[in-house]
Amino acid sequence: MSIEIERKFLVTDESYKAMAHHSDRIAQGYICRQGGNSTRVRVRGDKGYLTIKGASPDGGLSRYEWEKEIPVGEAWELMKLCPTPIIDKTRYLVDFGGHTFEVDEFYGDNQGLVVAEIELTTPDEHFEKPPFLGEEVTGDNRYYNSSLSRFPYKCW
Repeated sequence: MSIEIERKFLVTDESYKAMAHHSDRIAQGYICRQGGNSTRVRVRGDKGYLTIKGASPDGGLSRYEWEKEIPVGEAWELMKLCPTPIIDKTRYLVDFGGHTFEVDEFYGDNQGLVVAEIELTTPDEHFEKPPFLGEEVTGDNRYYNSSLSRFPYKCW
């Protein structure tokens, strides 16, 4: 198991699309959510993943994460165990200032929401902010994908 340290930001414009070096369509659902822990199944392009995340001890900045690649057919089968709606988004990868930003553009019930995440090696690691970054929302549970599947952006 490893510790994931990430910060999350709202995105202010679409300049990330021209800056992206890769993008994938992602479908993901949550098999179980309890006490800040979650078990997620994801299909990203032609690959499947099963991920278990722990509760955050520091307001959303870090948490335990375990992820295993699984056959994409098995991922689609596990998706049937997930309550709807399934998260549907495109993830754009943007390299900037020595870091990779993951920008998620959501569809369906979360249409209109675009967030960027950066994974860090330490909580106080310095990074340059690309021009599309807006307000920081690290630790705001509404922006967790597990929350968006239960309380979509359109309902805010």
